[in-house]
Amino acid sequence: MSITIAVPKETANGERRVAIVPSVLKQLDKLGAEVRIQRGAGESAGFTDDLYEGVSWADGTDDLYKGADIVLRVQPPSVEEAGKLPEGSLLLGFMTPHEGDSRIRNLNKRKVTSFALELVPRITRAQSIDALSSQANIAGYKCSLMAAHLSPKLFPMLTTAAGTVRPARVVVIGAGVAGLQAIATAKRLGAIVEAYDVRSATKEQVESLGGKFIDTGVSAEGEGGYARELTEDEKAQQAEVLAQHIAQADAVVTTASIPGRPAPKIIDRSTVERMKAGSVIVDMAAETGGNCELTEAGKEITHQGVTIAGPRNIPSMAATHASEMYARNLCNLLALIIKDGEIQLDWDDQVVADSCLTHDGEIRHAPTRERMEGDK
Repeated sequence: MSITIAVPKETANGERRVAIVPSVLKQLDKLGAEVRIQRGAGESAGFTDDLYEGVSWADGTDDLYKGADIVLRVQPPSVEEAGKLPEGSLLLGFMTPHEGDSRIRNLNKRKVTSFALELVPRITRAQSIDALSSQANIAGYKCSLMAAHLSPKLFPMLTTAAGTVRPARVVVIGAGVAGLQAIATAKRLGAIVEAYDVRSATKEQVESLGGKFIDTGVSAEGEGGYARELTEDEKAQQAEVLAQHIAQADAVVTTASIPGRPAPKIIDRSTVERMKAGSVIVDMAAETGGNCELTEAGKEITHQGVTIAGPRNIPSMAATHASEMYARNLCNLLALIIKDGEIQLDWDDQVVADSCLTHDGEIRHAPTRERMEGDK
């Protein structure tokens, strides 16, 4: 008996992506899976129903979930939907494990085995499954374009009959996947780019893309490829050096984040007030509090002539390619879970074990389990 994979239409506000795209259907077929999709699930991403060949269709989630073994999503299910998932089924997608306790409890009640793509370990073998990185690439690209769009200045140097236009100065804060893509994109647009990251190991990567690394004398190498939180003295030293560079920038793109915690505040009000009128800040970390003190998630505000943008769900702005990348991430994870046409969970596999949030009525992710037990 084949495995049934169900793909619902995303319901989160503003979400345009879809978990499965037509180009990966053959890969799922090779795994021995049948795919059932809610009608219209891919339309917002540019994938109309007629492009999905060989799948079955459901008009609503009640029909969709009947007999489903695996559910694939982009955004986490709502609390209500988590309580309606097929009992004992598998759920793959972004799960925001650091919040949403009511949703997680409902997953446990239904004994759903959920895999959170945020928890996929950052090891070489899991790179093709790393959805955080695939979506961050898109976010970095989009944020540089957004900065260029909002800026009253042109990014490249232009020599014209009316004179020479000097290139814009762009500062990118954070040199992870998103930051490096923001650097590369700003350079392609012709800007002079400076970049900073608390991890000194990123200096070579920044320079390989044509950016100049800002050395603040502070290093915060953390575990798993992430940065650790800075001490108060380190924050002050970092802020002092960065403020000088930010004040001279025409555009700033911030990408700094710490998993499970509010985004670090890197640009305070006084630094914004030192910037030139017409300057732009695009804060990629807006949804987790923002790297700029004045950022408002989902809004563009102006403070003393400086525009501060706090976009939400940036990958969804490029829903077609974001969905294609994300679908491949899911398929590569499914290849570890489905063996010989059957679901086989190998808990000795680091990728499977580390990315599992809930299983058989229990929370397997230790930080989530400890948080929820402490809230009782």
